[in-house]
Amino acid sequence: MFRPVSVFIGLRYTRAKRRNHFISFISLMSMMGIALGVIVLITVLSVMNGFDHEIKKRVFSMVPPITVGSVVNYIANWQDLEKIVTKVPDVTAVAPFVSGQVLLTSSGLVQPAMINGIVPDEEKKISEVSTKMVQGKLSDLIPGDFGIILGEDLANRLDVILGDKVTVVTPQVSLSPAGVIPRFKRFTVTGIFRAGSGFGFDAMLAYINLTDAQKLFALGQNVSGLHVNIKDVYAAPQFTQKLSKQLTPTARITNWTEQFGAFFHAIKLEKTMMFFILLLIIAVAVFNLVCTLVMVVNEKEADIAILRTMGATPRTIMTIFIVQGAVIGVVGTLLGVLLGIALALNVTDIVNWIEHVFHVRFLSSSVYFVDYLPSELQKSDVLTVGFSALILSLLATIYPAWSASRTEPVEALRYE
Repeated sequence: MFRPVSVFIGLRYTRAKRRNHFISFISLMSMMGIALGVIVLITVLSVMNGFDHEIKKRVFSMVPPITVGSVVNYIANWQDLEKIVTKVPDVTAVAPFVSGQVLLTSSGLVQPAMINGIVPDEEKKISEVSTKMVQGKLSDLIPGDFGIILGEDLANRLDVILGDKVTVVTPQVSLSPAGVIPRFKRFTVTGIFRAGSGFGFDAMLAYINLTDAQKLFALGQNVSGLHVNIKDVYAAPQFTQKLSKQLTPTARITNWTEQFGAFFHAIKLEKTMMFFILLLIIAVAVFNLVCTLVMVVNEKEADIAILRTMGATPRTIMTIFIVQGAVIGVVGTLLGVLLGIALALNVTDIVNWIEHVFHVRFLSSSVYFVDYLPSELQKSDVLTVGFSALILSLLATIYPAWSASRTEPVEALRYE
């Protein structure tokens, strides 16, 4: 098969050197360094993707994407508003709610909480709290029974279990012959849920039936607002703007990014910075590649001079060493990509095995939100890392190749 002479010679130079094994060793180390950098970078980015996915999954399982409220803190005739919102494209579910800050007391223990009045069947379409029940069921919230479902941490702090009584104290006050007294109501614990640590859902949330909440906060038939679920939760900001144009100016529309957007932006920024920091590992290996090619050029000065006297142009000489460096970079990158993908896909099992064998715990759910090492391999990360390594490798060949092309045959052969 015909190959250009520059490609043929460049490939020959990548083979083992009989006269100088040290340069061959440095070439191998450069190749392995590039591969190692690519492996580490792909694995770290995949782990960060895994953490990002788990955190978002935990947030979106409890926080509605869109909340429609009112500037007066309640919505009258909410059924009409529900019909309007339901007809908006991309809306998958709408559920009314009543919420408010309260104090929960039991056996002398007091804890602040955010209480949500919900319709159990409708709430299942908005959040995943029904799947996080560790005791009782969400459907146990029956209108008029004044049952309450508590987060696990909240229940522990109040020292209550299923069937115990909890007094709910609201900020509203009632007038009586004895003076002004706060409004309160006794509820029965009918369920306990566990959403997981990290965002405090288990320590601050409680659920009651919508009808009971309306009586508790003296709202009559009014509600605090509507929770809205949409097809793409990441399009919540755009959807908010579109929905605001269809509702009255008194409507107040919020989305999950207003509460957690800064947190996820920080995670994205951290991933970006980690990419550039770990890219320095590849840069170190590329620097070794530059040194390798410079030594090869010095070793092959006589060969270069002979090729020049035989009619090889400086461009041909330059191409020879670009090919040699490119081969090292391509092989190192491909090896790193393949091993990086394999490691990223199995890093969770590997860490779990190490923890099991050596009886150690690397991750604590109270610190890292999860108690295992998650990993999510993304095609875009693999392509970005691979192309970055290839580009750096090709850039590393430019100076040595240019230096080789400027070799003067007379000077190179003077002492031969």
